[in-house]
Amino acid sequence: MLRLVLPTLLEQVLAILVGFTDKWLAGNLLEGPATLAAVGQVAYVLGFLPGLFAIPAVAATALVARCVGAGDRDGARRVAAQAFLVGGAIVAVAGVAAYFFGAALLRAAGLPPESGRLALEYLSIVVPGLPAMMVIAVGVAILRGAGDMVAGLVSMTVVNLVNAGASFALAAGVGGLPRLGWAGLAWGTLLGYSLGAACTLYFLARRDGALRPTAADLRPDRNRLRRILAVGGPAGVDTVGNACCHLWFLSIVNRLGDVDAAAHSVAITIESLAFLPGSAFGLASATLAGQFLGAGDVVRARRGVRLAAAGGVALMTVMGATFLVAAEPLVAWFVGGSGRQPEVAGLAVRLVRIVAFAQPPLAMLMVFSGGLRGAGLTRPPLLVNFLGLLVVRLPLAMLLAWPETALPGGLVLPGLGLGAVGAWYAMVADLAVRGVAMAAIFGAVRWSKAAP
Repeated sequence: MLRLVLPTLLEQVLAILVGFTDKWLAGNLLEGPATLAAVGQVAYVLGFLPGLFAIPAVAATALVARCVGAGDRDGARRVAAQAFLVGGAIVAVAGVAAYFFGAALLRAAGLPPESGRLALEYLSIVVPGLPAMMVIAVGVAILRGAGDMVAGLVSMTVVNLVNAGASFALAAGVGGLPRLGWAGLAWGTLLGYSLGAACTLYFLARRDGALRPTAADLRPDRNRLRRILAVGGPAGVDTVGNACCHLWFLSIVNRLGDVDAAAHSVAITIESLAFLPGSAFGLASATLAGQFLGAGDVVRARRGVRLAAAGGVALMTVMGATFLVAAEPLVAWFVGGSGRQPEVAGLAVRLVRIVAFAQPPLAMLMVFSGGLRGAGLTRPPLLVNFLGLLVVRLPLAMLLAWPETALPGGLVLPGLGLGAVGAWYAMVADLAVRGVAMAAIFGAVRWSKAAP
């Protein structure tokens, strides 16, 4: 398990540093809360875009792991090729949707005019990099299903080194380059993803020849496409639905003004540090579940997921304690010092300390969801996530954050008006409910129903 977790944990650190780099540069090189509010919106969208490829990625990990566990390398190669076909189709659909509806969707997020303009400028540069994001998401998922956790680490190292260097150089005009300011952050991110995709393709073509597709593998295969959609479909709906709900949640905060939106942006970036061990252990549990089930060993599959859950809960509890103790210096690092934007910094510190208490249930949510998806049981996480977000987080956030909420029919429901603090109380309540629910489902579900 540790051989799976450690490279994946480093990969997740590097993946999250893409957003960290842009937020640090925005907070330290550029002026005003509008840039921090805009980069917060951008971070949500950048997190959403790779999630578009959850259908082929989740299915590729689960099905490739099953084939590898059963010793069927040819089957693993064919599944990998079909997963890329599905990813290419999603790129085409998403590109058309972004062209026609992207600006309207971004306006619906509720950012004030200046930060909204900045976010639209950034995304108009980065969204054409969707093919590169697809190659990284699907390619790394394929390699992960085959047990190769190092390829994703190397690819994300390339993404981050290029992103950090190019974004800084183009934003600040280093070495005679044009000083592009805000737009420089976007061009650096696009370049980083492009070179990371080239690295992923290299690993697929050279490092593991057994996964190199032939021309015949790239022809649409109805049966394998059906399996990919059956396993990955619920996960894709889950990921996209989650992203939409999180954007809705962000719009609740954005409507509170630039200070609340900027503080939320900084705090959510810090809180995402705790996602790293949870995500790493969740991906490891998916691989373990898939490969052991492929070998016909249900007992070891369940034991592997439980061990991953214990490790994830332990590390994320430590992260929660760190948030309580070190919230102030962490926030100060992102805003260029606590005295530079005191209103933003003070509010962000409160938010970080609130979410510290949600880390153990968040670990359970991530690891048990990963184990179920690795087993091919992708519907339970979908149901739990939708119910938690739509029934708990979003209604409670509006009630706690806003002074009043307009309901259909002209009714107005009074709220507590706690601002971003109230929204984060709602987020903690949602994570606690979903974490406990997912642990209970994992213990009760019959793995004999897992997709073959």
